[in-house]
Amino acid sequence: MGKRRRARELALQVLFSLEFIHDDPNDAFELICGNFNFPKSIRSFSKKLVLDVYQQKGELDRLIGKASENWRVERMARLDRCILRLAALEIIFLEDIPPRVSIDEAVELGKKFGSENSSRFINGLLDSILNSLDKKEQ
Repeated sequence: MGKRRRARELALQVLFSLEFIHDDPNDAFELICGNFNFPKSIRSFSKKLVLDVYQQKGELDRLIGKASENWRVERMARLDRCILRLAALEIIFLEDIPPRVSIDEAVELGKKFGSENSSRFINGLLDSILNSLDKKEQ
């Protein structure tokens, strides 16, 4: 497994924990890293993802909500919501990662950690977000 995929998994675990305990993201990150054996080589990218998602959460939720026709963000499964925020952050704010890579990685996270329908749900919403961004750039 690649370092970035492993970093995304760590970021997802931290973001998911923050869904239950509204803690400082730095403290949550250190707690998860202290309790699980994550290699130091993935921590920098992972921590950046966590902190950026935490900072941009309002904007990310607005875009996710706009892309979702039948689901309010707060009614989505917590894990799916975390994966969507993580991937949306990459698509919108991290220019060094191709958007399709971010979507593929999010779908894989959904398959690995989510429900039976998570990967399709995540793929559909992220495609909608990407298409809406492409239309704005034209």
